[in-house]
Amino acid sequence: MEKAPRSEVVGRRISKTIIYIVCIFLAILSILPFWIMFVNATRSTPEIQSGLSLLPSTHLMTNLHVLLDKSFDPIQGFLNSFIISTSATVFTVYFSSLTAYGLVAYNWKMRQPFFTFIMCVMMVPYQASAIGFYQFMYKLHWTNSYWPLILPAIAAPAVVFFMRQYLLATLSLEIVEAARVDGSGEFSTFNRIILPLMMPAVATQAIFAFVGNWNNLFMPLILLTQKDKYTMPIMVSLLRGDIYKTEFGSIYLGLALTALPLFVVYFLLSRYIIAGVALGGVKE
Repeated sequence: MEKAPRSEVVGRRISKTIIYIVCIFLAILSILPFWIMFVNATRSTPEIQSGLSLLPSTHLMTNLHVLLDKSFDPIQGFLNSFIISTSATVFTVYFSSLTAYGLVAYNWKMRQPFFTFIMCVMMVPYQASAIGFYQFMYKLHWTNSYWPLILPAIAAPAVVFFMRQYLLATLSLEIVEAARVDGSGEFSTFNRIILPLMMPAVATQAIFAFVGNWNNLFMPLILLTQKDKYTMPIMVSLLRGDIYKTEFGSIYLGLALTALPLFVVYFLLSRYIIAGVALGGVKE
């Protein structure tokens, strides 16, 4: 084999160098806001007001003491947010995957109109129905309950769309037919064969669903009025009252505690996303 010209080799190295520089720059831009948040959680209010700093300070325990002294209960907030976010995420990814499977594996008359209806629902913002939803929950006596924040997660049009597109590209209907020939039931086929094949897509949507439910403030703030049911975002939003208006370090610490589980969930599921990208890049 003939060696590539020196100019071509140099050009490739320059291109790779530029790509690495751009990727590193974008990574720094993504990480920097979170780093500043964690750093400010260790700084006092005068230090934060004095300007930006990228180095941690020594006031972490002081900020934590102030936070806990003002009826901020991170353990209860974590528990409430975890129950809501985990349950809603499981409902979202499972039932959306099941719906997408029904749209791809079954050939029925109303399949396309049903998918069109799902897409139309996706364009309606949930804020537009908030008043009616609250009134409905009030009549059911479900205010100050987690159910209104969990059960609606079953209907997630955006996740259904993503799962459907993933199945259209990866699912071989011969696998479904072979399972039926072997006597496997429809739900058994989905749970034992199809769902494991969808794991990269499930992990991706699970991250987005968990983050969205964990950071959700609008509906929990409307539905939950008892302090023992407050989620972490509600607790953090209450830190901006008159008592907390000068305690910026404690506010940043509350934000840092709220964001911490999101990093854990991402690192736990990121390997599935990488596996899915690698699988999608292999062509037969």
